[in-house]
Amino acid sequence: MADKLRVYDLARKLGLTNKEVMDFLEKRMNITVKSHTSSISQEDAKKFEEEYKKHTSPSLAKTQTVRPLQSPNLPPAHPVEKAKRAVKLIKKPKPEPEKVEETPVQKEESKEKTPVTEVVEKTSVSPKEIASETKKNENAPKENVKETKDFSQSRKPFDKSFSQRPAFSKDKDSKQDAQGRFNRDKTQKPQDKKPAETSSSEERKSPIKRHIISPDTYEGKSRNALNKKKNKRDFEKDKFEEKEKQFNTPNKHHKKNTRVEKEPEKVTEIVLNQSLTVGELAEKLNITPAEIVKELMMSGILATVNQVIDLKTAKSICEKFEVTVLEESLEDLEKMTNPQGSKPTVNVNLETAVKRAPVVTIMGHVDHGKTTLLDSIRASKHKIVNTEVGGITQSIGAYTVKLDDKKIVFIDTPGHEAFTAMRARGAQSTDIAVLVVAADDGIMPQTIEAINHAKAANVPIIVAVNKMDKPEANPDRILQQLTEHGLVPEEWGGDTVCVKVSALQGTGLDELLEYILLLADIQDLKANEDVPAEGVVIEANLDKGKGPVATLLVQNGTLKIGDCIAVGNVGGKVRALLSDSGERVKEAGPSTPVEVLGLTEVPQAGDKFEVYPSEKEMRAVIDERKEKERTSRLEAISPIQVKTDTVNSDEEETKELNIIIKANTHGSAEAVSASVQQLSSKSVVTNIVHIGVGDISEADVMLAIASKAIIIGFSVKEDNNAVKIAEQNKIDIRRYDIIYEILEDIEKTMLGLLTPETKEVETGKLEVRQVFTIGKTTKIAGCYVLEGKIQRNSIASVERAGKEIFKGTISHLKRFKDDVKEVAMGYECGVSFNKFNDIEEGDIIRAFTTQEIEREALV
Repeated sequence: MADKLRVYDLARKLGLTNKEVMDFLEKRMNITVKSHTSSISQEDAKKFEEEYKKHTSPSLAKTQTVRPLQSPNLPPAHPVEKAKRAVKLIKKPKPEPEKVEETPVQKEESKEKTPVTEVVEKTSVSPKEIASETKKNENAPKENVKETKDFSQSRKPFDKSFSQRPAFSKDKDSKQDAQGRFNRDKTQKPQDKKPAETSSSEERKSPIKRHIISPDTYEGKSRNALNKKKNKRDFEKDKFEEKEKQFNTPNKHHKKNTRVEKEPEKVTEIVLNQSLTVGELAEKLNITPAEIVKELMMSGILATVNQVIDLKTAKSICEKFEVTVLEESLEDLEKMTNPQGSKPTVNVNLETAVKRAPVVTIMGHVDHGKTTLLDSIRASKHKIVNTEVGGITQSIGAYTVKLDDKKIVFIDTPGHEAFTAMRARGAQSTDIAVLVVAADDGIMPQTIEAINHAKAANVPIIVAVNKMDKPEANPDRILQQLTEHGLVPEEWGGDTVCVKVSALQGTGLDELLEYILLLADIQDLKANEDVPAEGVVIEANLDKGKGPVATLLVQNGTLKIGDCIAVGNVGGKVRALLSDSGERVKEAGPSTPVEVLGLTEVPQAGDKFEVYPSEKEMRAVIDERKEKERTSRLEAISPIQVKTDTVNSDEEETKELNIIIKANTHGSAEAVSASVQQLSSKSVVTNIVHIGVGDISEADVMLAIASKAIIIGFSVKEDNNAVKIAEQNKIDIRRYDIIYEILEDIEKTMLGLLTPETKEVETGKLEVRQVFTIGKTTKIAGCYVLEGKIQRNSIASVERAGKEIFKGTISHLKRFKDDVKEVAMGYECGVSFNKFNDIEEGDIIRAFTTQEIEREALV
């Protein structure tokens, strides 16, 4: 193993997560690793470091350069035209405008404004002056750029004076002030959007601003006219209102124009990280979906706008449009794994933090005494082993042990090879790992796996050498084996604590607990109590009376009854909290395992949970997560993936065994599914149709009828209605309590689906001694039976000089002139074949029967 390097060691060396290293190896270097405990060569590790250094920094730079392309310049054509029209309309009114008196507030503002705004207020007295000013503005030189800069700098004092304005009274002067305020809003809007615009475009827009100041005079006239004649409306007011509507909508036209300018922009780089629809890809490339559909059709793929294409196909489309596909940066990957609104796993404020109890995971091989050891530590009358089927742990259990005034939380993990994911979850949510090794058995495969999981999670390991009471115990051999896997005992100069214990006799337990508490003090474990709770799901199941039940380990904060909790894609309000002893509690602090009631569905084991202040926020987070899960699932059901119709066209057709799995807990269902899928072979493939938690229901049977599947129940029962429907439709329901039995039974079922092997058994041997010709073509061989017996319609082969010249069915078998069914050894007979007459004296005829042999193993 000197020339090999594990993935988690490489990740720790570079300061990355295991997932990032595995994804990079697979995508960039085409090296597939099963898990973080897999090994790669030193050469691949060096290549990884070089490739990673090349691709991380440029990709981050490129992703940042793609974004700032979203402020196109507004076309000046529309404001200029509208300004000219506005000036023409102002010339039409017959009544002369009244003088607008400036209030003290307006005078202050006019001082603070730049010369450009002063011109606006001075020329707002009469329409004739407005028209003359418009012509001047159109022919104005480009020297006024400095004035626009001064204008942008004078925005802050302008806002201050505006915010300090006194309240207006309902008199004539207040109307003018209100109009002045409306004028200032309009004049500020273009400055907010485009502070760096040239003076020519600024001056062209100025007539529009003046037009809004002057209508007060027309409005006054129109009101007088209305007072005199209520049945007639003033013509000028009608025209003014019409134009005011037009002036209120210029922004819409500008928006449309900006879109028109944006569309032809060519995208050169995009970021792709997962499958997406044709429409989404078209939006990223800034082209129409029809162009992508056309390219797909030319590649032989028929797709619509809403259909999903895989990442490989999307990249090929991008290459055809000369667009570079960038890999997702590490920061973006972290954002994807942590959806918006979710909190970090453990966010501890050290200033207000208090000491918490250590969380200890007991790991090791099956039947090495893990649960018995925990049972002895708890010193409980109700033994845990008695509740486990077959005496082996098949789900994660969390228990609290009190030692004087201190508390230790133990997590018991299963040791069977099918429960790999459970052991990994146990190691990731713990502070200390106790590795139990039987002194009479030694290091076994699941022991090595547990060591790797603990190392990958950076968890300190304490080795408990169990079963020291047995006469064949050999602790020195255990210590020697531990050193081979990087765990050097303290006795041999290492840093791994090794304690010799006997779970049955209870010896060495006090020493083990002292080492656990000592290691916890060294780690200085702390958590906050007065913050919303967060932690991890240890196990989840569906109880018939309680509904969805989840065993949670609170890692930080305090979980209370009534809290709105989000667990992965599942949420709910905490209705009840049960301790590991079954007692109801009102709250659960840090390092406390509790059963939670009130969730809407059964969550997945290993999911993080967070508490939110309101149900509305919790629902928003869950909806967002469900939407992301739905989009990721599209890849699995995507019809636009290139697949071969027949996997093995020359070989025998592959058969499929559809299975529905129902278990008492989510972790058990996950383990059963993983184990069953490992049984797949070239001839028979297992297809998991559905995985669920809880008893077998009528809906499960209906699904089995539709998919032609068998139902496997692990530590669950079935409803009476489900049993009736299953019997009527001949659906096979199988219930188990031990995982070994499931694997043995499924393997037998898969063997039964295979076509039995056929074997030819020789039944008789004949010698041709004379040939008779009947008619023109038909020949009959006069034979003597040398061995066995010969039967009519049996398969026979004709051999000449030791070589087979024909193989076929015996059509006629006669003894003298009578047709017979069979002829025994030592008798003579006549034999003839269909469509074969090349028989000569001295030929040997061998008769066979086909015998079916059941297969004993999957191929």
